Formats: sequence, structure tokens, C-alpha cells
Amino acid sequence: MTTTFRTESELRAAIERELPGVRADLERLVRIPGIAFDGFDHSQVERSAEAVAELLRGCSLDVRVVRSGGQPAVIGRRPAPPGAPTVMLYAHHDVQPVGDLSLWQSDPFEPVERDGRLYGRGAADDKAGVLAHVAALRAFGDALPVGVVLFVEGEEEYGSDSLERLLAEHRDEIAADVIVIADSGNWDIGVPALTTSLRGIVNCFVEVRTLSQAVHSGMFGGGVPDALTTLCQLLATLHDPSGDVAVEGLVSAAGATVDYPEERLRTEAGMLDGVSFIGTGRLTDRFWNKPAISVIGLDAPSTAEAPNALVPSAKAKLSVRLAPGDQAAKAYAALTEHLRRYAPYGATVTVTLEHDGEPCVIDATGPMYDAARAAFRTAWDGVEPVDMGVGGSIPFIETFRRMFPNAAILVTGVEDPYARAHGPNESLHLGEFARVCLAEALLLANVAEATAAG
Repeated sequence: MTTTFRTESELRAAIERELPGVRADLERLVRIPGIAFDGFDHSQVERSAEAVAELLRGCSLDVRVVRSGGQPAVIGRRPAPPGAPTVMLYAHHDVQPVGDLSLWQSDPFEPVERDGRLYGRGAADDKAGVLAHVAALRAFGDALPVGVVLFVEGEEEYGSDSLERLLAEHRDEIAADVIVIADSGNWDIGVPALTTSLRGIVNCFVEVRTLSQAVHSGMFGGGVPDALTTLCQLLATLHDPSGDVAVEGLVSAAGATVDYPEERLRTEAGMLDGVSFIGTGRLTDRFWNKPAISVIGLDAPSTAEAPNALVPSAKAKLSVRLAPGDQAAKAYAALTEHLRRYAPYGATVTVTLEHDGEPCVIDATGPMYDAARAAFRTAWDGVEPVDMGVGGSIPFIETFRRMFPNAAILVTGVEDPYARAHGPNESLHLGEFARVCLAEALLLANVAEATAAG
């Protein structure tokens, strides 16, 4: 099996040649506000899918836009040369809502370069993942050494509700020997990484009710509990005084082999001076191997409109991140039991699941993982890649593992610690993006060679 581009120098030259066009196409994608959340214009998600389909057709792939009750995904295929493996390249084309526009330094859907970074919603998460795949394919042209299936999802940010149905319906056409999921990040600028563990997630609502109606705070305050104070007391039981999660039954572990420098973490998180970290143990264990519970929303009267009355009910949204080794259903049951057991004053507590996803640990050993590490090492000029965990969740990785049990799953990405994915002023480091594109081209070549040698 031979190909025009088998050497590092040839691939470097090809990627360098293709990068200006790849960046222009990335900017075109960023301009499409494809948000799959309820209440947004879903015709923009359709536009985004069609734009991705056009890019894949330009890479000589057989392309279809598909759906299964949700937002459109794009599947592009090119068969493998005789004896070569097939690689699935995953990314998603939908993006997060932009939130408060006043916090953005520029229009989130008009890409702008500042200090070597490209700013815009989806510039990093995950339209750059789509274009990294495209860059690798363009670098090889007609001499692609492996078969490829590009699977570009259209509702990952909204929970991937239809993903499992799509995988089941198109299983035969997307089956692969290696799956590259370009939806994570690297350890630092200049340091590549493979993601080998991710936390799971349970998002739920907890509502506390103490009264059938609002009543005068002066007439009844001091003897009758209001729901908002009661809810605050209940939420305070979720952590111990050190800030560790105090819900009995949630899995907690340790074992991270690297640690975050504290000052770097403070900068990345935007922590204010004087604010301390919560929890105990290595910082990386707190993010990768322990559970976390955050209150991410609250339904209660606004301060501007609150009357002098006791609030009869209050509702909070909780985001619970699960350590590897836990199970979402078991964790949700433990959380529900805790909230009901510790409800103050006999208040009525209702817990409602929004969505969940399983944690994941990947055994990153074997020739395909060696091929990936070698590609990263070359693209980053000899820097050794880090095996890292991620505190966030990509629940569908477990779906891929279940449906394609014999495939090696490589979780890679284009983000760096300063990308601010999901937040205001999301951005892509353009120098690192060039390395990511080269690394993926090298990875495809390495996978082909490893298969031929095996």
C-alpha cells in the first residue's frame, strides 16, 4: 500500500499549503449561529449542516445529511484501499448559546483574530474539530491511505438526544476500526494530550415547597419557614466544610499523575484574588477523579421584584459531575435520597432528572494509541503527549464504545486551557490549530502503517 504523502516533510508542506483555505472555511462556519437549543432558529442548524456537507463533498466523500428525530448530522464516506483500515472522524457543528452579549469583546458570530487567536462562538468547540478533519483529508488528496467516515453531529451541545438512534440506523456505513473524537483539548499551549478519562453527568432540578402561597414576611417571619431559605440550607448540605461533596454513595477516587499549577488554574478559571480552592487532594484529582456538585440556576423572585413576603417554593438546577467508576442512575438515586433526607423543617422536596451521561475511562494502550502519540510527538516537535482526564463530560463516548466494541477510540481536540469554550470570548489558538491539523494527517498515515505492519 503506497500513498503520495507518507513522509513527515510532505505532510507538513501539504498542511501548510491548505491552512489558509481551511481557516477561511472555518470562519465561514463560525458565522452560522447553529444553536440546537429550544427557542433558537433551527434553520441555522440546517445551514450549518449543509455547509459541512459541502466541505466534505469537496474532499471527494460520498455525503448525506441525516437525522433521526433531532437536528441534522452529516455523514461522509470514502472506502478504504485494499487491506487498509477505516477511521471514523467525529466532530459536531452545533454550538452553545452565546449568553450575555455584553461580555463579548466582539460579535460572537463574526470571527476576529486578536493576538494569534481566532475569536467566535464555535471557533474552538467544535467547528475547528470539523476543519481539522477537513485539513487532513485535503492534505492527502486522492492518496488517502485509509478509509474514512466523517460523522459530524448537529446537537452535541444540546445533549445528543438522537445520536444513539443515528448510530443504530447507520451502523453498517459508519463502522470503523479506529474512532477519532475531536471534541476535547490539549494539556497546554505547546503540550499535546490524549484524553483518557471523562467524568459523567447528572443534571437535575430540586424544588422545595413550604407554603401553599406567599404570606407577609412580617406577620409570619420567624416562625414559618420560607422556601428560599430552606432551599439554601438544603443545598449547603451537599458539601462538607472543606468543600468536598458530602453525598453518601457517590464514587470518589485519586490517582492523577500530573497536577495543575495553581496560578495557571487561577488564571484559566478567572478566580478573584483571595478566593480559595474547594475540596481536598490533588487539583487534577478534584477535577478528574472526584464528583462535583454545582448549583447552576435558581428560580426565585428577583431582587428587583421581590415583595415583603415569604416565598412558598424555590427551585434550583444542579449539575453533578460523576467520577469514573460511578453510574449515572446510581448517583441520581443517591443524590435524591440525600436531598429528601436532609430537607429542613419537613419541607416538601421534589427532584426531577433533566439528563444524564456515564463517565468513561479509556485503556489507551495498543498500536493505534501508539500511532496517535507518535503523530502528536512529531507535530509538536518532540514534545511528549500527556494522558489526561477531563472534568467535563462527553457521554456519547460510552455509546460509541458499546456500539463499536472492537474499535480503538482516540479522544483528541483543538482546545487549550485558554479557549473558554461555552463562555464569552471563546477562541482558538491558531498556532496550535496548525499543529492539530498536522497531527491528524500524521495519525492517519501512522494508522495505515501500523495496520500494514501488523
